[in-house]
Amino acid sequence: MPLENNIWEFNEVNQTIVDELVQQLNIEEVIAQILVSRKITSFNEAKQFFRPSDKDFLDPLSMDGMSLAISRLNKAFEQKENILIYGDYDVDGTCSVALLHHFSSHFSDNIYCYQPHREKEGYGISLMAIDWMKEKNIQLVIALDCGIKDFKAAKLMHEMGINLIICDHHKPGNHLPIAKAILNPKKENCNYNFKELCGCGIGFKFIQAYKKRFQVKYDESLALQLTAIATTADVVPLIGENRIIVSKGLAEININPIAPLKRIFSLYKYTKGANASDLVFKIAPRINAAGRLAHAKIAVQFLLSKNDELEMVFNEIESLNSYRRELDEEITNEALSQLSIMPKSRFTNLVHSPKWHKGVIGIVASRILEHYYKPTIVFSGKGDVLTGSARSIKEFDIYAVLEELQHHFVRFGGHKYAAGMSLKKENKEKFFEEFENLVASKMTDELKCKKLKIDSKLSLNQLAQNKNERGIPKIMRIIKQMEPFGPSNSRPVFCFKGLVLSCEPKIVGQKHLKFHFIDEENSRITEGIWFNSVEGIQILEGVKKLDVVATLMENHFNNQISIQLNIKDIKTYTSPS
Repeated sequence: MPLENNIWEFNEVNQTIVDELVQQLNIEEVIAQILVSRKITSFNEAKQFFRPSDKDFLDPLSMDGMSLAISRLNKAFEQKENILIYGDYDVDGTCSVALLHHFSSHFSDNIYCYQPHREKEGYGISLMAIDWMKEKNIQLVIALDCGIKDFKAAKLMHEMGINLIICDHHKPGNHLPIAKAILNPKKENCNYNFKELCGCGIGFKFIQAYKKRFQVKYDESLALQLTAIATTADVVPLIGENRIIVSKGLAEININPIAPLKRIFSLYKYTKGANASDLVFKIAPRINAAGRLAHAKIAVQFLLSKNDELEMVFNEIESLNSYRRELDEEITNEALSQLSIMPKSRFTNLVHSPKWHKGVIGIVASRILEHYYKPTIVFSGKGDVLTGSARSIKEFDIYAVLEELQHHFVRFGGHKYAAGMSLKKENKEKFFEEFENLVASKMTDELKCKKLKIDSKLSLNQLAQNKNERGIPKIMRIIKQMEPFGPSNSRPVFCFKGLVLSCEPKIVGQKHLKFHFIDEENSRITEGIWFNSVEGIQILEGVKKLDVVATLMENHFNNQISIQLNIKDIKTYTSPS
């Protein structure tokens, strides 16, 4: 879809460092520019980036609280205590629970799992769960992807004699809950040298530390696969240890996927291995659907299922995911309808309906953000307390804004670009007003415009050079080695200047536009596809020459591979500069 006031902005790079990398790595300047824009400035950094390995993992025992945590877990194993693995109901929490359950079951038969019901209990360690722990005589709780702000629950467990280990990646407040150990690299006193692990990532480091200290054997294949899914789904930066985890996890998935993943992938025709996007768009929504619409324990059961049980749980997961898609579309359309009659001058998107399912409002908030590029909160609920899900535009810290307004909330937590809250219904109108005003006071004209960050200029001639026997040009082969792509390591974006249309764009698949380009240096036709942009055909009428911003993608058809431009934006041609 054409973006109004879209700003094209080239990444700033140090040309001296670019030139040095060209010499050191024997690469083209365009590749060096991409690397430097990702803060890769030396031969060793480039080597680690292109070839992440086990030796690049940080020492798990260097995480504050880790020695205490693994010692307490080992005691629980030795004394045959009842251990509860507690996790959030999203993908990160679900994968965390499956991971720790699989690992702990190798050393104990007294392992229980618990995830709160999204509707009945909400996020975090619930008071209902405390009652359940008492009933089951739980002696140790490992809380994953939650717990860092569960002060009341932690205090109650302490009073009951239940030890708590927190493995959480959410930003702590000024005070920490009572716990035997807290694993969170974002703690002020934690010197662990990587701060961006997801909850499951911290669970993975927990396992690594236990293996290292107690010299036990445990095949990490399942652990890597689950942690890779959680890491990509939780939209944490794909740098440092996250990059290693996802790289190694994808390698395991493509060599020997666990049965549930193999079953999902059987729905798709693969001519190549799975990548990070497949985890985000094919695996994660199915895992999420259970927690959003029924109960996350179904997803844990699915991730750990084998043989006869697998097909039964898979069918349940597929049914929930289909229903999730229906709700997503229906609620998004209703929310957009609400916003269509609001003043265009507003700085925020704020919508509410008592009938919307709270399990999908986060997805809907993201959809709205794509349509109306403004900080967005979607609320649901018809009782005394409303549930909200917030999403933000690039470079605008919505968490900081909500922190200033937390006096309105029953509960609140999140990140810079995404947050969740519970709001008393009586505070709704006042909060809506204050949120709009506070965002307006912090918003700038520059922030309101969506920026397209561009790595480098590129010509169709450059793109066509040095093809291998399969017809894949060298630049594409190197770009593929930069995977996995995600936050902080996005797929490289190029600007193509002065592309000539060899024919009129065609509508394909009802929503997309297909192009055939040539440029002044290359008579060879190159295809381009602009997804979900059918309305853009109006601005292209009579246009013959375009500037195009796009990523590169492989198109596999009839055993042939061609390179397409995956178009992000276009402008009518202005100058050859």
